Amino acid sequence: MLKSAFTIVLLAASAAAAQTTIKVIPPPADVAAPPADAKKTASGLASKVTEPGSGKTHPGKSDLVTVHYTGWTTDGKMFDSSVSRGKPATFPLDRVIAGWTEGVQLMVQGEKRRFWIPESLAYQGKRDPKGMLVFDVELISFAPSPTQPPPDVKAVPSDAKKTASGLAYKVIQPGPGARHPRASSSVTVHYSGWTTDGKLFDSSVVRGEPATFGLDGVIAGWTEGLQLMVEGEKTRFWIPQQLAYKGQSPPYGMLVFDVELIKIN
Repeated sequence: MLKSAFTIVLLAASAAAAQTTIKVIPPPADVAAPPADAKKTASGLASKVTEPGSGKTHPGKSDLVTVHYTGWTTDGKMFDSSVSRGKPATFPLDRVIAGWTEGVQLMVQGEKRRFWIPESLAYQGKRDPKGMLVFDVELISFAPSPTQPPPDVKAVPSDAKKTASGLAYKVIQPGPGARHPRASSSVTVHYSGWTTDGKLFDSSVVRGEPATFGLDGVIAGWTEGLQLMVEGEKTRFWIPQQLAYKGQSPPYGMLVFDVELIKIN
């Protein structure tokens, strides 16, 4: 499914899954070739909806999507499955094989769709699995990719709050939690960080794995800022250089972070 560095991650996961898989998902009856009721695009991608979704909008080409999927070769061999592993996959849609980039944009949230992806839209014969690939995909959710910076990344907006230290922030999604972490707490978060010219320099969201760390071991802006949050909250921070890396290492200058506090450990 994935290409470049993401391909390596997928293939490694597939190899591990091959040793630990507890459920081999049987192929669909029409795995050998697209059936007559499948729709085809100009590129040669074939698909059919196997379960309609509840959403009304479609993901964009660079959106971050969360999916469950299973993939087979046309002889019915399962080569990868997030369903079998019991954990959905999250990735930017513009960093996967062409058949996925095109196909998932046809879907809405909650939809399940079967794709027949010709080799020219998959791995192009350059690596296994070769030939046409068949995927069952469930689109769980999608959101704008953190590769696209927020519109207020350049400067602190007028509706942001400021602390005495110079830290600026605004809540972009309230959380249901009631307690705040302490300066010595361990927290689990999802985050993306940009420089003020809009360059993404780090993102747990893109990596698809939340980060866990102690608040006493991060930059001062994080130690202060995370203590203002509650579990489930998403907040945007504008962290001045003196509360970040102090000009001693890149990235320099003010940094902008979107942070979701998943859990106080």
